[in-house]
Amino acid sequence: MLQGWVIYLTMNKSKVIHLESKERLFEKVRAYIESIELFLEESDKAIPLLLKALKYTDHQLKHEIIILLGNFAKQEVAWPLYQMIIDSGEDEEIRHLASIELSVIFPFLEEPQPLIDHLLEDLKSPDPELRVHAAFALGWELNTQAAIPLVELLYDADIRVQQTAVNALSNMRDDRILTLLLERLEHGPLEQKRSILFNLWRFYSKQKEVVSVYLRYLSHENADLRFDALVLLGSVTETKEYIQTCRKCLGDKDPRIRAFALKQLNEVSREDLLGLKQEIRDMLLDPNMEVKQAALRIVRKL
Repeated sequence: MLQGWVIYLTMNKSKVIHLESKERLFEKVRAYIESIELFLEESDKAIPLLLKALKYTDHQLKHEIIILLGNFAKQEVAWPLYQMIIDSGEDEEIRHLASIELSVIFPFLEEPQPLIDHLLEDLKSPDPELRVHAAFALGWELNTQAAIPLVELLYDADIRVQQTAVNALSNMRDDRILTLLLERLEHGPLEQKRSILFNLWRFYSKQKEVVSVYLRYLSHENADLRFDALVLLGSVTETKEYIQTCRKCLGDKDPRIRAFALKQLNEVSREDLLGLKQEIRDMLLDPNMEVKQAALRIVRKL
């Protein structure tokens, strides 16, 4: 009987010590997250401790650890991030965050090629989730060796993989890729078209060409593409430069487009709007309440 109690106490003592050890681990992790100065001062022991904590922490704490290590321990965290990406049992949001962080730190790695080779192989995986995360991780500036494999993913059977490939290729900031994306813009499925439109602004040196694409898509038969084009046009040029374009959009069948055009017009000066005064007043009779409210704000301004 006494021997049984000894075994029981020994087992439970072990559990208590284990729990206390984890609690101390989490306390130290939180201290490093809350104080960058402390982390940098004790980086030699902080980095291994944070990497160890990744195996045990909850979703939120893991998120913060990844961000911290990605900023200050790029070399040490590269392979652990890759392990998260390929772990199908890991939370999908964490896998996505790991792929983002890996794409950010790649240019700073001393020997990135082994990781790149693994990710290029992962692009061929039968698992679309892994293809998505691998594609995103490979999308960093001047990573030209991944260009052709990513271009091939533009034709992937999974639309999420296609969209991620668009994003990754755009992140490379290589103007030669713009031609390929514009070709897919003409022939790809709707969701891929929208993804490409949302990424064209990244090609800064081709601004005129990008603006012309957005202007052309304002006449597209699909209302979602027209709306996207109008919203994105405002991200690459000043509203005052396309007042007449917004004026044409006031007659669009889609109320979202009419409302957004009015919101854009409200950003330009009163003097620039005087010629549209009657047209904008007419919009007060629009059947859509959001359009009416947007028009009313401009009328008050005039």
